[in-house]
Parts: sequence; structure tokens; C-alpha cells
Amino acid sequence: MLGSTHGTLTTDSRRARAIACGEQPGPAVHGRPADVDDLDVSGRRLYGDVPDLDRFFRPESVAVIGASDTEGRPNTGVTRQLLGWAERVGARLHPVHPSRPEVFGIPCVASVAELPEQVDLAVLLVGDPLPVIEELAEAKARFAVVFASGFAETGEAGAAAQARLAAAVRRSGMRLLGPNTNLNAFERFRDDLDGPAIALITQSGHQGRPVFALQELGIRLSHWAPTGNEADLETADFLSYFAEQPDVGAIACYVEGLKDGRSFLLAADRAARRKVPVVAVKVGRTETGARTAASHTGKLTGADAVVDAAMRQYGVIRVDGLDELQDTAALLARARPPRADGVVVYSISGGTGAHFADLATEAGLRLPPLSDAKQAELHQWIPEYLNVANPVDNGGHPVGDHRGRKIIDAILDDPAVGVLICPVTGPFPPLSDRLVQDLVDAAEQTDKLVCVVWGSPVGTEPAYRDVLLGSSRVATFRTVGNCVTAVRAYLDHHRFTAAYRSPLDEAPRTTSPSFRKAQALMRPGQQLSEHAAKQLLRAYGIRVPREQLVTSAAAAVRAAGLVGYPVVMKASGAQIAHKTELGLVKIGLTSASQVRDAYRELTDIARYEGVSLDGVLVCQMVERGVEMVVGVTHDDLFGPTVTVGLGGVLVEVLRDVAVRVPPFTEEQAKDMLGDLRGRALLDGVRGRPPADIEALVEVVLRVQRMALELGDELAELDINPLMVLPRGQGAVALDALVVCR
Repeated sequence: MLGSTHGTLTTDSRRARAIACGEQPGPAVHGRPADVDDLDVSGRRLYGDVPDLDRFFRPESVAVIGASDTEGRPNTGVTRQLLGWAERVGARLHPVHPSRPEVFGIPCVASVAELPEQVDLAVLLVGDPLPVIEELAEAKARFAVVFASGFAETGEAGAAAQARLAAAVRRSGMRLLGPNTNLNAFERFRDDLDGPAIALITQSGHQGRPVFALQELGIRLSHWAPTGNEADLETADFLSYFAEQPDVGAIACYVEGLKDGRSFLLAADRAARRKVPVVAVKVGRTETGARTAASHTGKLTGADAVVDAAMRQYGVIRVDGLDELQDTAALLARARPPRADGVVVYSISGGTGAHFADLATEAGLRLPPLSDAKQAELHQWIPEYLNVANPVDNGGHPVGDHRGRKIIDAILDDPAVGVLICPVTGPFPPLSDRLVQDLVDAAEQTDKLVCVVWGSPVGTEPAYRDVLLGSSRVATFRTVGNCVTAVRAYLDHHRFTAAYRSPLDEAPRTTSPSFRKAQALMRPGQQLSEHAAKQLLRAYGIRVPREQLVTSAAAAVRAAGLVGYPVVMKASGAQIAHKTELGLVKIGLTSASQVRDAYRELTDIARYEGVSLDGVLVCQMVERGVEMVVGVTHDDLFGPTVTVGLGGVLVEVLRDVAVRVPPFTEEQAKDMLGDLRGRALLDGVRGRPPADIEALVEVVLRVQRMALELGDELAELDINPLMVLPRGQGAVALDALVVCR
């Protein structure tokens, strides 16, 4: 389900199925007319809207409700800042106050109804914004900003007040930023900086300050959207808008909670299609962080594993710290696409190079050895006894003369090299001064990425402040960790977008022939028996063992003969979740007498435990393979999610699983397997043959189809174990649990 739009998915799913059956489309989806092609098979939007926020960021007319010029009052400082901002963007400002004839020398009107013109943006400096919102609706204002707090972040009563505010905004047709937001959208941005800009989205304004401060390092910012409680406009709206702006080179986000996971993914998809990098800090990795986030903004944080997987699925680069957000966004905004993915570490110390190379390799960067010819070329200027394979150690002295630049140019000239990183552990003038100048000069002459890690704790050295920070071509970092994180994100982003194929384009638009058959098996509000659950899997073409459901010992013996010995016998009933723990599974039965005894024992245990049975399953025994688990659960933010991992008892012990949010492509299904720590088991270990990975991927895709088509009827699906047989032999679902809504 989609978080706060829990009921919407149900309505849209039924709508999509009606369309698939030839009926007329129903109401508009999320406020816009929806064509059949805009919906997937579950009725969810496939393409997100881009709100027209031009008049928000550059309005022609602004009203300040509650304006003041009385010194010492909070509203006065806000009014003064808005006056300066309006002047910078060329907007006419209209103060509104019931008892003031003018504010800062500007004529003041007593109410919204007396405004001299329709306003693009109204800023509310009042404690109770609801009555003013209704007045602004009458005046047909386009946008409003509510700074007031005391809404969803405070608990149930505040959430109810926010719901009333949101309902009033929806009725008005106006768009609202806030409540519980601040003045960050109206900051003074430097206009003397060139190059692609960073657009910033934050739910906590203070957390955006480090990114805003990048302007002092020469990195341009174009927008700042402080979304607050997101009663209306949300992170996804600004993400979609910023992705369309030609001067935005990267989008940096600080997210405490997502209002609507689906909307966020639609916006991320838009950015991925346009190859605009999105870097995000998303709090809530821990239980404590999640509680804090909820108390701050009144949002669901979502299961973090699902959030993490969904972001990676759509190319959002997730980082942990604000310093990483700064450095990664700055690099991605300004660096040109890589010519190659090879990274070379160049230093004046063998120890520095080796240490950096260890950290870079551990992080997944590729440090290819330079060719013999390239090493021989470098040894023209570097002593023979020093290593120049990668990392390249120059020994120090060559950087002080003409050799330094020749070494740098030679490395950058290698076609296998896409990134040159030079860690400078500490300043050592004049050599370090000459080194960084050579790096800056070389960066101006190449289309490859040059990075410098300036490790000095002081940061006041001219080589750093003037030369490195004065360059728009060198990416300068203060820590090794941030450099490695940013470079990895840079290479990953361009690799991702070069191959990006939106899963939304491949989402099914109509239900499959399996859907009607499967729908007839569903039992609302109930858990299906294993036998019924396997019938559901069969309906979607997922292979299950040969088996028969019997209700007598004699029938069990006959079934065993038909299925073929050895057999497995299991009690089957709608209320049985963990058969093994209750002793309701018997394996490896090889004779009629064992089958008769097993039947009696299973029914006796069920009677003793008070478990109602629909019969006993006599199943083909499948032994040779890798036990996996494939399942469906519902996330509060993103709706149906598909999980794959190591199965059997290992799923509970190791929790080695990967998650994706449907729809996803076949390639993304294969990538799920690469996320597993136990992936090697599928390739064959200790003499075991490789597993049928293609069959496993096919099951994952069929389960995804089930999740999409049965989305509002399927609460949970658990295929465990799914026995993946040796290559070419398929995969068999040995057990299944299905819970219906």
C-alpha cells in the first residue's frame, strides 16, 4: 500500500481491472485525468506529474499575511527577508495586516479580500492558517507557505489539524508548502558563480545548511525547498521539478520521511531518465532514528531495507552524513561523464598510496594496473625502485620540477584511466604548492576527473584556499572517506544511467489470463491452506511438486503409488503456519506401511493441537537443489514488495534477502541475486552443480506479476523453500503460505 494513500491503491486496482475488461475509466488519479496507458495492472500511476513551480520560485506578486515592521517581533525579521527576496526576483510585495496602514513604507491592506491583484505566492505569518487558506482560495492565490508548527509533528490532535488544512488546500486548487517549514526557499543565493547548480530539498532546514554553505567554496546553488510536514507539496514534487531544470546538475535531499513512496519513485524515475543525479540522506536506518523522524515531521519512515532497495532501484544515491551529501552532490553536479572507470591513485608517499588504494578497492573502485609501456614511460621521471603500477609513488622530489606535470599528463593520457586521485596527507611547501598547481593546470586540459584529498586539519593554506578551491575542474575533498564515497557514486551513477531502462515502461497494463483463475482461489481475510496456496502458484505457472490431497490412510497409500516413492506427507489446513514445529511433516517415506502410519500420526497430532485440516498432502520428494525463499509483503510506503533470499531455516538465521518494489525488469531481478551474501551457493560450491538461475529469476518475475495483479487482495506470500534444481532442471515450490486481505 502507499502509506497515507492506503485506500487509493485499492480503488485504483479495481479501476485498472475494470479498464482491462473494457469498462470506462473511473475518476482521475491523484488529481489529473488518467489515461489507460498511464496505469499499471494494479491501477498505480506509471508516470509522475511535474508541478509548475516557476511562479513559486519566481513569482510576480507576493502577499505577506501578518506582515510587521515592529522591531523585536519575529514577523518583522521574516517580512524584512521576504522584502529583500521579492526585490531580487522582481516581485511586487503586498503586506496584509488588519491594523497597519503600511509596513516598511509599503501600503498595507487589512485582509486578503482587499489585495489589489491575484497573487502568485502568499506567505502566512499567522498561528492558525486555516481561515486564511480559505480566504486565499476565494482570491485564487496560486501558492501559499505556512510556517506555523503544531501539526502532525505533535501527535494525533496535530495530525487532525493538518488533515483539515490539507483538505482545504485540495478544495482550493492552490498548492501549499508546509506547515512547519521555514524561510530557506527565500535565501540569498550567490549569483556570481558559474556552472551546473545543486538544487536542495530538506525536511529539516538546519540540515541543509552544510550544502548551502558550498557556495563559499564556489559551488552554485539554484533552489532550496524546505518541505516541512508536506501537507501538500512534498519531496517528490520538487524532485520532479528540479529534474526538469536545465541548470540543475544534481539534486541533494535530506529526507526524514516520505509522504508517498510511490510518488517519490516516479520522481526518481524522471530524474534517472534525464540522467540527473539525486543524492539523499534518508534518516530512519535505526529504530531510534525512525522514532525521532516521526516525532519531527509526522511521517512514516518506512522499513529501511525497502527504502534502501527502492532508492537503488531508481538510481538514488543514498549517503549517511551531511558531509557526504555535500561532497557527493558537488562532484556529481560538476564532473563530466567518465571516459573510463579505471581509478589511479597518485601520491608522493608509498604509504599514503597503499593506504588509499586499500580503502578504494574495499569500497568497490577498480584500480587497474597500468600497462608495462605506461610504467616504463613513468620511470623516465620516477626512480626505478618506486612502484608505478597503481598506486603510483613518485617519491616526492619529481613534483618540485618539470617532471611533476609530465607524470600527471602521462597518467591521464592512459585510455584505461577515468579518474586520477591524489591524496595530499599534509602540506609541505613548496612541493605541495607546485603539486596542486600542476594538478589544477592538468585538470583544465583534460576531460577526465581529477580529485585531490587535502588532508591538512588547518585548511588555511594558500594551496588549498586559493589554488584548489579556485578551480572548477578539480574535485577537492578533506577526507579520504568522502572522496571514495563520491567517486564511487560518480562512476555508479553514470554506469546506471547509461544502461537505465525504466521498469515503469515495461509494467503490465492489463491483467494476465492467470488473474481470473487466481482470484477465484482467494479467500478474503483468511490464510489459505498449503494445497490452496500451491494451486494459486500453479495458476501463475510456478512449478510445484507432484502431490495429492487425501482424507484417508488408504487414499494416502494410493496417492504415494501415483506420486512415486519416496514421498513427503504434510498436514494441510488454513490455520497451519509452521507445520514442522508442530510435527506435521513426515519426510522420506518409502513404503505403504510408513505412509499409513504417517497419515494416522499427522491426523492425531492435528486433533491434539486443535488444528482443523482439509486433508493430508502426499507429495513428491525433491532433494537435490538450493533452498531459496521468494515472497511478497506490503510496505506502508511503497505497497507490494518482492523478496528473494536463502530459504529453509537459513532465512530466519541469516536474513540474507534482497528486496525490490514492483515493477522491476528482468535485469533488476537478476541484480537481486547479486545482492545476496550467499550468492555463491547458486553458482555451485563444494562440487555441487550450478543452480538453475534462469528458472529462479522466472519465478521471481511471476511472483512480481502476482504482487501487481493481486495487490489489494494479497496480504502476504511466502514460498519457502523454493528448491532451485541444477541448471536446466527448473525450480520447484515445495511449500507456500498465502494470506489474503
